[in-house]
Amino acid sequence: MSGLRDLFRTKTEADRAELALHAAQCVVKAHQHLAGWLRPGMTLGRVDAEVASLLAKQGCVSAFKGYKAGRHPPFPSHACLSVNACVVHGTAASLDRPLQPGDLLKIDIGVRYKGMIGDAAWTYCFGEPTPLVRRLMDCGKESLRRGCAVLTPQHIWLDWARTVQGYVEGECGFHLVRGLGGHGYGHNKLHDAPFVSNVVPDSPGDWPEATERCAPGTLVAVEPMLCSGTSRTVSHGNAWPVFSADGSPTVHYEHDVLVTEVGPRILTHELDDLPDVIAC
Repeated sequence: MSGLRDLFRTKTEADRAELALHAAQCVVKAHQHLAGWLRPGMTLGRVDAEVASLLAKQGCVSAFKGYKAGRHPPFPSHACLSVNACVVHGTAASLDRPLQPGDLLKIDIGVRYKGMIGDAAWTYCFGEPTPLVRRLMDCGKESLRRGCAVLTPQHIWLDWARTVQGYVEGECGFHLVRGLGGHGYGHNKLHDAPFVSNVVPDSPGDWPEATERCAPGTLVAVEPMLCSGTSRTVSHGNAWPVFSADGSPTVHYEHDVLVTEVGPRILTHELDDLPDVIAC
């Protein structure tokens, strides 16, 4: 009987991993299309409508539209579209002009496919970035790569924060947003345990899961959020968008990762190969 239970568990885990991969790939395919489709002069509303169309063609829906969190109203857009000083949670109405050369657009896409969540973000620059912005973008991508490498059963979640913060703030001199971070996810759960902070907490009670092992089978969406000038952010009332407090440029990168017995399986790894400069 125990052998049958083990076989059932293995099949269930394999099916769950396959479903998670498919959901993650829906997000990847949307980003791959957008990277070649985006042009200056487009509005965020048009970009959001394109995301909705792309998801529908793949048989999935936005996991963000209508999402409720705390005192916020239901999220009104299919994707989070955050421009320049807006770090995350930008809505389709958060910019009242078309995109133009010099803009930094963060696109965060969450999907629901047969109940399973996929959730990944990437940053795109319209036209050649300034040297500062290029360094910020490269730092964000490299911090994500380094952080993902330590999501193994031999590490604890705190090792992610030590790795990412040590690189972003220690080596590159940029700033990580406080109070926001990555998260577990799963079937019909956009946000689940564990919380994955990008920074080492000031006290153990600030992040109870920090010393837990990265358990095999855990699905996490990990996401460094970088500001060039400050770690402080501001928002306006109950509005969703979060901005750098000093108005400085920001970037956001996010991968879906399945922790396995042999290390991290990055379900959205194709995002690493995306062109991130939009021709103007």
